[in-house]
Amino acid sequence: MTVRQPIRMCVRCERLTTDPVVVSEVHAGSGPGFNVYACPECAPDIPRPPDALDLLQPGWDHWPDEDEEQAP
Repeated sequence: MTVRQPIRMCVRCERLTTDPVVVSEVHAGSGPGFNVYACPECAPDIPRPPDALDLLQPGWDHWPDEDEEQAP
């Protein structure tokens, strides 16, 4: 039985690699998302995407308390 090697394109150098590294995940509002791959040489240089909960954190500091009135 022959096992096929995964072949993916590197997001940075755009070369095909048989040793892909997942560097990001893209989520979709409807339907499945997808993974973003890089070759082992480029993977360390890809900036790590922020965590979704970290993106929400600054917004929670600006929510008014329940007893505060909101301006019209």
